[in-house]
Amino acid sequence: MLNLNKGNNPLFALNCLVQGIKLLPHPSLRKYLLIPFFINIVLYTGAFVLGYHSVSALIHQFIPDWLSWLSWILWPLFFVSFLVVGFFTFTLLANLIAAPYYSQLSAKALQIVTGQPDQAVTEAPWDKIFLGELRRIGYLLARILPLLLLFVIPVVNLIAPVVWALFAAWGVAMEFMAYPLECRGLPFPEQKRFLQQTRLGSLCFGGVIGMALTLPLVNLLIGQAAVIGATLYVHQLSESNANTEQTS
Repeated sequence: MLNLNKGNNPLFALNCLVQGIKLLPHPSLRKYLLIPFFINIVLYTGAFVLGYHSVSALIHQFIPDWLSWLSWILWPLFFVSFLVVGFFTFTLLANLIAAPYYSQLSAKALQIVTGQPDQAVTEAPWDKIFLGELRRIGYLLARILPLLLLFVIPVVNLIAPVVWALFAAWGVAMEFMAYPLECRGLPFPEQKRFLQQTRLGSLCFGGVIGMALTLPLVNLLIGQAAVIGATLYVHQLSESNANTEQTS
């Protein structure tokens, strides 16, 4: 059982994330960090290079020399678009590829903070990890298009950025909280229920991670820190509930 009331505290959620960042240099976690790190490097570098050459070709093809000054506007738009689109596409793709390694990272981080032997900490089966990741991606993609339509509806488009930001925070929290919850055997519906019951803390956690994912270089390691932070978040909620039951 988890103490979900404590999970609604934004400061508690952020403290778990900070602890996750501090735990990144731990020697026992290095091999679990490397593969997701290289996956992120390959995907983000490939996306950036492809986007750069595509935009450059479009500028040269459709903008005449006398309008070359427009490139000063188009290039900043490209970088902003890359950061936004990169989050919703390459982050999801990176998580799909790195999901088994993130699950191992979560299990190892739990083993470190609890001091339990390796065999006492279970990992979710790889097939369930992939199926869970596909279900989360399907859940998020099914809601992205309706949310994008908000931007073209008059008046409603004024609140569209706020709704989009909240959805992004929710999606990020759903992605990274899944790993420790799957290690506990919680299927996707119960993971959603957990997020709904810790909505405020989860949104704060996901919002900070979401912003960090848009920052070059930072996004190469923030996913690993988020997995560790989510693991600490779930574990400390469990410990808090156990202490409450003992006291009562």
